[in-house]
Amino acid sequence: MKKILFPTDFSEAATNAFVHALEFAKIVKAELILLHTFEIPVYDSQFFPENYASIYSSIELAKFEMFKDEIPKLRAIAAERKLDDIVIKHRLMDGDLIYNLKNAVEEDEIDFVIMGTTGSSDWTKFFTGSNTNSVISEVNVPVLCVPTDAKFKKIKTIAFTTRYREKDKSVLKKVLKIAKKTEAKVKSLYVKTSSSDVPDATIREWEVEFAGENVEFLVLPSDDVKETILDFILYKDIDILTTITHKRSFFESIFDSGFSKKITKEVSIPVLIMHEK
Repeated sequence: MKKILFPTDFSEAATNAFVHALEFAKIVKAELILLHTFEIPVYDSQFFPENYASIYSSIELAKFEMFKDEIPKLRAIAAERKLDDIVIKHRLMDGDLIYNLKNAVEEDEIDFVIMGTTGSSDWTKFFTGSNTNSVISEVNVPVLCVPTDAKFKKIKTIAFTTRYREKDKSVLKKVLKIAKKTEAKVKSLYVKTSSSDVPDATIREWEVEFAGENVEFLVLPSDDVKETILDFILYKDIDILTTITHKRSFFESIFDSGFSKKITKEVSIPVLIMHEK
């Protein structure tokens, strides 16, 4: 059985993403591992010589009680959606979120990470900030990022952005496996700029190789890659955007603050980040 790691702070954004995590777990036949982390403040023991340990213990106890109180609420959401058969496990860890997340991915042999974001500023920070550099660059599993306003709906169409590199094929095959489980169509998008070096023959080769799959290959000529992707999402009724972590600079240019703001405000769809091999 596959495993999905779901980091949560029990916020509105996280609760919304939890619904996506449940539904995704159903699709890929996975169990959910909830991860909640907290950082204990650093105190100078010379000022608290007698109750130093009790301060830490009280903080840990408070976090545990909060964690214990929130879990039934999430299980109620699962029951309401008739997904209470999904196995849900828990991890409560103190320390840095990214550090603990990376450790959990390795220790629990995680297949996917699903997490929520709370608007354009957090979205941008997630994709281009130091936290994202840790998650996206160092966690070698797919990451599904869910904006607060992205309410779950049946996945019918998945967009897949590609540059027709040979290594993109293995990622497309993984996306197609997910699509088959939910009977979704994959629309592969290549934005062909004036400096494009992808020959037409390569595109035709892909079309032949994937002829038996439920995928449509679209090539849109434009030098404005970001706006073309946004228009594609808007007018093709895309439910999930899938992209590959190419060079970090390319990734940052796609998800800069202006573009991410448009995605969260105008379309609000989850983005599945896949890693190139």
